[in-house]
Amino acid sequence: MARRKKIYEGKAKTLYEGPEPGTIVQYFKDDATAFNAEKHDVIEGKGVLNNILSEFFMLGLAQIGVPTHFLKRLNMREQLVRSCEIIPLEVIVRNYAAGSISKRLGIDEGTQLPRPIVEYCYKDDSLGDPLVTEEHIAAFGWASQQDMDDILSLALRVNDFLSGVFLAVGIRLVDFKIEIGRVYEGDFQRLVIADEISPDSCRLWDIKTGQKLDKDVFRRDLGSLTDAYSEVARRLGVMPNNPPAPGKPTLVN
Repeated sequence: MARRKKIYEGKAKTLYEGPEPGTIVQYFKDDATAFNAEKHDVIEGKGVLNNILSEFFMLGLAQIGVPTHFLKRLNMREQLVRSCEIIPLEVIVRNYAAGSISKRLGIDEGTQLPRPIVEYCYKDDSLGDPLVTEEHIAAFGWASQQDMDDILSLALRVNDFLSGVFLAVGIRLVDFKIEIGRVYEGDFQRLVIADEISPDSCRLWDIKTGQKLDKDVFRRDLGSLTDAYSEVARRLGVMPNNPPAPGKPTLVN
């Protein structure tokens, strides 16, 4: 089976040419990074769990009419996704104070915010993904005002969906980040949820105990990351049976 051309390799995923024009194979790695990759480790099985969980969330969003780039899961580590132009922003939705907003504004972690707060960061690892305003976004042409209206609407719809899904299994959605892509269909474009939705991109706390079930386990050395992610998958009913040991990607023709 011929290897496909690598398009891009990031901290947690590798992208390859897809089997058809306009498609990409997204491979989930076992790498875990924090603090802009200053902390790094390889966590066996992490990529399998994130692949399966991201599939679960993307399919759920599609069912309620939220467009995504997801097409199908190919195997335990790969997804087939629609090629799209990524808007260079991380879109962060916060329901409770944690992480950087607690440090910036002096709010105790775990404080419920008056309403969901949407923030934007410019995607540039060399700059540490700095926080930006809609004024920056408009001035530098990263997205139009119509795009920003659509992005805000998408972000809040994703928040409503994820909050409900997690609440039903005893997990509090503290915050999450998403990426948005542009898909062109003839003369028209539409915005879709891209990248992934997984415990790598969410803060998740057990409602009763406050136990962290997300990448803060790795950031703060709180225990086993795979145990935390496995617990999320178990509660959602998507725990893989006998997940394979990590290995090289098996790419489709």
